[in-house]
Amino acid sequence: MKVKFLAVVLMAILISGISNAQAIKEDFKPSTYNQPLSQYPQVNSQGYARFRIFAPKADSMRVTLGLGGQGGTVLKKGADGYFTGTTAGPMDEGFHYYHLITDGGVFNDPGTLNFYGSVRWESGIEIPAHDQDFYALKNVPHGKVQQVLFPSPSTGEPRRAFVYTPPGYDKSAVKYPVLYLQHGWGEDETAWSNQGHANLIMDNMIAAKKVKPFIIVMTYGMTNRSVRVNGVRQFAVDTFKTVLLKELVPYVDANFRTIATRNGRAMAGLSMGGRETKEITLANPEVFAYWGLLSGGEYAPADLKGKMKPKFLFISAGSKEDRSKTIPKAETDLKAAGYNVATYISNATAHEFQTWRRSLLVMAPLLFK
Repeated sequence: MKVKFLAVVLMAILISGISNAQAIKEDFKPSTYNQPLSQYPQVNSQGYARFRIFAPKADSMRVTLGLGGQGGTVLKKGADGYFTGTTAGPMDEGFHYYHLITDGGVFNDPGTLNFYGSVRWESGIEIPAHDQDFYALKNVPHGKVQQVLFPSPSTGEPRRAFVYTPPGYDKSAVKYPVLYLQHGWGEDETAWSNQGHANLIMDNMIAAKKVKPFIIVMTYGMTNRSVRVNGVRQFAVDTFKTVLLKELVPYVDANFRTIATRNGRAMAGLSMGGRETKEITLANPEVFAYWGLLSGGEYAPADLKGKMKPKFLFISAGSKEDRSKTIPKAETDLKAAGYNVATYISNATAHEFQTWRRSLLVMAPLLFK
């Protein structure tokens, strides 16, 4: 009986494996981030990703993108010298970093564009999302994202920021509030406009009259050089706080038409940028009136006790993140203590840019009320 039972189980597993393989739809299309004329990587309507890379002299290749706990996707070499493989299952919607492990070395996929993350330029792939329309490039008035270089005596070198100004900024005399929006660990000041599409999200909401136009300032937050070697645990906010408060904010107020008051400023950040935001806003509540943590921790009444009261708090995370389970209590506690707070949980996403794109979409209309 045991032998028969085992045979039945094995047959069921085999049939299940065949069924799953057959269930993959062969409607793969090149990723939107591919290099010109590159056909791979590709994604299908279910969220699977497929890779094909020419490396005739290589012996092994693995793509770090794949289902959790499986070490990525192993590519198989064909007689034509191409390594090919498909993820074992569908990926979360949105943007993902990845790289190749080829014969033990780390390389980028030559078929796709590179994005700064994990303290290096990584390959990137976009899994089309069901709600991608809110960050799509549309025929609407567009703002500008411009690079600015500002002096930084505290670090002894010029620093860079990217500044989004809303549509019509150049043709008016209106003063705008400002959101200082920080990237995560291993990323830089390009992340929110490249990976996050913050400018397109704002353009689309402004065109739909869903948000009050404001300026967004994005700068490099990893001023502590040791973090590049020792990781995020060695990161200290103090140096960046000096850059932000003593150098960048005055520069922006002097060079852009801003509402240069506490009520005209917000600060928010994702992941490590949320840690920066939390520490800086709590230590300097007189500078920013609106505070946002995107997968970057939570505020609690005890944190805020005795401090200048923020006008608004925002806390978010992906539903696949552990902190999504603690956010509801944080909201309840803050509201009971008399704080104006809103929270958001991004459905079916983890610690990734689709969570943060959606978070910006929800947070932005609530700022500067």
